[in-house]
Amino acid sequence: MKITSTAVCLTVDDVPASAAFLARHFGFEEAVAADGFASLVREDTVQVVFLRSGTEVLPEGVRDRRAAGVIAAFTVADLDAEYERLLGEGAPVTMPLREEPWGERLFQVTDPNGVILQLVAWAAPGDR
Repeated sequence: MKITSTAVCLTVDDVPASAAFLARHFGFEEAVAADGFASLVREDTVQVVFLRSGTEVLPEGVRDRRAAGVIAAFTVADLDAEYERLLGEGAPVTMPLREEPWGERLFQVTDPNGVILQLVAWAAPGDR
């Protein structure tokens, strides 16, 4: 098997709201969109697809579920600068910047549909 690309698909109620949030605050571009569907890309990370809940392409048993308990995490080069940028843009920071005992530094924002987006940086082994 040769994988040529990767995408994460998240089921939400308001596809345009999540797509606009990812474009505005994370620099994604809408590659393809239709009623109840949007595919967003950046050349440096995974493709993100939003599907409207209830869409028939989803298996019947999960068709009406929303993205919940899922965190889309992005490792970034300058976590402090991204934190300040997103605060300045008014993005809803739902977990402030923190450092975990295992060396992970992170914070989270939440989009209009409740999708959690986490920005992460890892402390060097000698820094813990």
